[in-house]
Amino acid sequence: MIKRMQIDPFIRKITDFDIEPILSIENEAYEFPWSRGIFQDCLTSYHCHAYEVDNEIRGYIIFSTVLDEVSLLNICIAPEYQHQGHGSDLLNWFISYVKTQGIKTLYLEVRRSNKSAINLYESIGFNEIGIRENYYPAKKGKEDALLFAGELEYC
Repeated sequence: MIKRMQIDPFIRKITDFDIEPILSIENEAYEFPWSRGIFQDCLTSYHCHAYEVDNEIRGYIIFSTVLDEVSLLNICIAPEYQHQGHGSDLLNWFISYVKTQGIKTLYLEVRRSNKSAINLYESIGFNEIGIRENYYPAKKGKEDALLFAGELEYC
């Protein structure tokens, strides 16, 4: 058997043809996933990029820019590829990319219970700046979102 070499990750804009594999990842990764309609709306309103390895979409990132600020709306790696450095790779690409666009500040929100994401954001220099109470749907009502900000010159 021939051993396949790992190909470097490739990041590209999402197209309509990518909606199905991205929905599959979203549904596997989240208890309360975004809908097909939300993803299709994002294609016309936001920056949407797929993260591929070996011609397979393994994750994606969606963000919005206004002047010199960016809001990270969704970043996800397929569950079977999590905890292998792909999320860090994608986040680092994102930060480098938006810096080249003149972005100075990044904002994001994350579920209070998402400890691995919180640890990742804090490890690269993001700071908690607030809380949106009862923001996310949860099994028993709602869950708070923690708001984070990062000055990109320090990330």
